[in-house]
Amino acid sequence: MVRNGTAGLVIGRIVEEIKPESIYFSEQDGNRGAVLVVEVPNASAIPSIAEPWFLNFEAHCEFRIAMTPDDLQNANLTKIAEKWQDVSVLQN
Repeated sequence: MVRNGTAGLVIGRIVEEIKPESIYFSEQDGNRGAVLVVEVPNASAIPSIAEPWFLNFEAHCEFRIAMTPDDLQNANLTKIAEKWQDVSVLQN
């Protein structure tokens, strides 16, 4: 697609459809790569994000879950720690 001049058009269509918060193009493991920051409301949204890259570029896609500070605060780590702290005692 780079050679025939269509890569930019295809990338543009995909980015327009996915609407990432940000996107950065870079090298990854010696290959062309990109990092997209995307709101994924639920797991069923993953195919609509990944398939355009798979189908058009035979891309390798990885997803990383990230949280905002508010998300982390809402996770109630204190309650989780209380629930699981006794498990480590049982293992010793």
